[in-house]
Amino acid sequence: MEEAQTAGPVAEKDRVDALDVLRGIALFGVFIMNFHGFAGSGIMATEAQLDVLPSAGLDRVVANVMDWLWHDKANTMFAFLFGVGFWLQLERAQAKGAGFEVLYLRRLSVLLVIAVIHFTLLWDWDILHVYAMAGFGLFFLRKLPDRIMLGGGVLLALGSRTSQEWLLSLGVLNPTAGRPDPYGDAAVLGRQALSQAGDYPGLVRAFMEFNIPDYYLSGLLVAWIFYALGRFMIGAWVGRKGWLQRSADHLPGFRRALWATLPTGLLLEAAALGLKLRLEAELIADPTGVWRGVEQTLHLIGAPLLAAGYVCAIVVGLHSRWAAPLLRPFRWLGRMALTNYVAQSLVYGFVLFGVGPGLALAGRIGSATVVVITVTVYFAQWIFSRWWLSRFRYGPLEWIWRALTYGKAPPMRMASAPA
Repeated sequence: MEEAQTAGPVAEKDRVDALDVLRGIALFGVFIMNFHGFAGSGIMATEAQLDVLPSAGLDRVVANVMDWLWHDKANTMFAFLFGVGFWLQLERAQAKGAGFEVLYLRRLSVLLVIAVIHFTLLWDWDILHVYAMAGFGLFFLRKLPDRIMLGGGVLLALGSRTSQEWLLSLGVLNPTAGRPDPYGDAAVLGRQALSQAGDYPGLVRAFMEFNIPDYYLSGLLVAWIFYALGRFMIGAWVGRKGWLQRSADHLPGFRRALWATLPTGLLLEAAALGLKLRLEAELIADPTGVWRGVEQTLHLIGAPLLAAGYVCAIVVGLHSRWAAPLLRPFRWLGRMALTNYVAQSLVYGFVLFGVGPGLALAGRIGSATVVVITVTVYFAQWIFSRWWLSRFRYGPLEWIWRALTYGKAPPMRMASAPA
């Protein structure tokens, strides 16, 4: 316990600027895809409601572009960066000597508590509880050799969701047996009615009921934990190599990887999306599901490749005279990623639900409107983050996380920070 008391939060000089920038950019992709999914068909809107919107044609185009560029790429980047970050935290804690395990596990436990509160009361699609549980897994796998860490990470990253879909197809998991379809129009309209009535306890209860078949009984929670753990292991492997911490020393490698991953990822994801749209429009006969399997395989490979391409492009850009000034401001959002992520949940609730001052726009806005709101709020978050961090060392939730982890309140105001 003595080591846990003498250890402290990461100092300003120890921050990795590239990680903060990457995290801030990934946060935008997570924001826009979460908002789009939650406001979309089967969650808080019916397909019929979205089809009659004046913007329906534009919404379909915008949705396809987001699917191509961000779907499964933003959360891949976010999970990968959490993996790198957790590994760096683990190394720093271990460098303190005996007792680092207690400090690291306490940090994850605090995150899990914050996440469960967030998951239950604010945001039904919270990912932080999954990251906390995957972080425990990474802790117990921390001594794996490099080759096994990378290979195991790739296998988990590629196979976790596929395994769950395979079990569902075999009937091993039967989450909807005796239960109404949580994605059906009746369930959606029921949630809308609760929203319009401003019934917050009813909405909390409705989404808890939604999660029973969709998240727990379907095996999706387990699949997401392995999905995140796979990306964490890849991030830990990169963290071990020190590539992001010393990105200037490894710039030629990032440039080579950029040309290998970004174009290939864009092409594979475009092919996957094109095939998906043709299958949905029944322009391709697929009685055996072969083409559906091809589409899923293209996406399974293309999404992480494109995410890797984004990471490489941003790192290379940070060492470019013209791109670096455009990218570096994102670090303010990345340094307050937890606070900004949770704040985004309040935005979903304010826009979609009629609780308190909420706008209750569920079923009345499409993808294009979601993009406009997301960009506007994200810019406001950048302004707030920049202003806050010019006065305080940590974001509000980051400070709470550290205070509970270390058992004492770290200095908050910049003036009280040690030189």
